[in-house]
Order: sequence, then structure tokens, then C-alpha cells
Amino acid sequence: MELLVTGGAGFIGSNYVRHVLETTDAEVTTLDALTYAGDRSSLPEHERHRFVEGDITDRALVDDLVASADQVVNFAAESHVDRSIDGATPFVRSNIEGVATLLDAAVEHGVDRFVQISTDEVYGEIESGEFTEEDRLEPRNPYAATKAGADLLARSYHVTHGVPVVITRSSNNFGPRQHPEKLIPKLIRRADAGETLPIYGDGSNVREWTYVDDNCRAVEVVRRDGAAGEIYNIGSGDERTNIEVARAVCEAVGASDELIEFVEDRPGHDQRYALETARIRDLGWRPEVAFDEGLARAVDYYLG
Repeated sequence: MELLVTGGAGFIGSNYVRHVLETTDAEVTTLDALTYAGDRSSLPEHERHRFVEGDITDRALVDDLVASADQVVNFAAESHVDRSIDGATPFVRSNIEGVATLLDAAVEHGVDRFVQISTDEVYGEIESGEFTEEDRLEPRNPYAATKAGADLLARSYHVTHGVPVVITRSSNNFGPRQHPEKLIPKLIRRADAGETLPIYGDGSNVREWTYVDDNCRAVEVVRRDGAAGEIYNIGSGDERTNIEVARAVCEAVGASDELIEFVEDRPGHDQRYALETARIRDLGWRPEVAFDEGLARAVDYYLG
């Protein structure tokens, strides 16, 4: 099987490429533009892997690569909420125009499977309970809005053109190879250096944390066994406030929690996300790495 992984030099993408090479006999091509969040060194040197530097909005390049692929897994995205608040245009270009380019090529060349990697942020916030895959989309920041748009576009290509699309929406991921601007690696490095740990607002915002290897296994289950046209939530069920995460990092690093500093909240900061995951669990997937174990692995990676 020939698998095209777009955005594969990023955090989750690079971990996924490694997982596929370790657990299958697929030939993998990684396409990545190597923007600030992509790192070529995150990808392994492997006889069944080749790397192509390029952008998913490049129609000629995408057409050429999809023509040689049996399946496409799209991780490529601008993904940092704060950056989307500062300026949404790059997010529209990558997360919507880029996905349209990939989908057009998928129609042209008849791929066997198109996996669109999305996020729990497309649902907006939820005070209590859990989001199901059937809940309406109410994104509250530009990043989430562009991801929601991409999801709708992908599903429309399934209905209109018969593209065998499946969509995954995961909770917050953490683990190795994550960009240092993200919460957990940023806190780990700053705590180790004895620097303040900036936490938005009062630190009460709640996120569900999933170790990246667990998400990669889930994506692979969906790629292999998911039903075309379906959406699959991926979450661990382990909810923590941001202040709890900061305190856990301090304990794991051996730093004082007096380093924690509350800073002005960002606009449109969602209070809580939580996902109902019966659909992916029906495919046999379960999270395997608990938060504390995953955090210890992350600390070893970033400080080792």
C-alpha cells in the first residue's frame, strides 16, 4: 500500500509516520511545507519512507503525489489558536484551501481512503457532559472555524463525489516532538529553567489530554476499519484544568509551583472540552498511556 501523509513533519504527523512504519508494511510518502511547526529531523530515515517538501495548496505537486497514493492521511494544518487570533489568513489558506486541493486530487485519482485529522475545538465549549460526533459545530476561534470548515468540506466530497472520507476529532495531544510553543513542552522547559509558568486567566479551563501514541493508534484504526463518511472522536477521558497541568509539570520536573503566574486570558478562550468516544471504542481502540506516565515520558524527552 502507498500512503501519503501530509503535514507529517509536525507533532502528531511525525509520530504517526513512525507508528505506521513500525507496525505495517506500507510505503509512506510524507509531504510537509516545513513551516515553523514542521521539523524534518522528527521523521525517521527508513527504506519505506520518502520525504517531499511542499505545500498542500500546490495543485501540481499534490496531484502528482496523490496519483501515486492508495490512501491519504491529512495532518497538514495551521494549528495554534493564539496565532489564528493574530491573523486568520494563513489558517484559511492551509486548513481550507489546502484541504480542497487534496480532495480535488482524491476525486481525480480515486483514492481508497481519505482521513481528515480534525480537533475537538470544532464543537466549541461544553459546560458539562461530552460532545458526540452528531453535535453541531460551534467553533469559537478562527483556528477552530477553519478546521470545522475543512470537516464540512471533506464530508461534502464524500456525499457529492463518493470520496471515502473519514474524520477524526481528537482531544489535546501531548508527547514527544511537539512544538515548544504548546502548553506542556513550554511548561516543562520553563519549569526546568526556573522561569515563570504563564497560565491564562485563573487556570480553570479544562482540557482532555491524550498521549500522542494513543491518538496515532486511533487514527490507524480509523484508517483501516472506520466507516466511510463517519466521524470518530478520540479522547482519553482524563480531564484536567490548566492549573492542574501546571502543578503536575512542576512536580514531574522537581520545580516549585510558585513559578506559576496567571496572565491575561486570551479572547474567546473555551472553558471546557470533553468527548464521548463510544464510536472509536467500538472499533476496539482504548487509550493505553495514562496522563502521569505520558508526562514522565514527555519530561524525559524534552529534558533528557
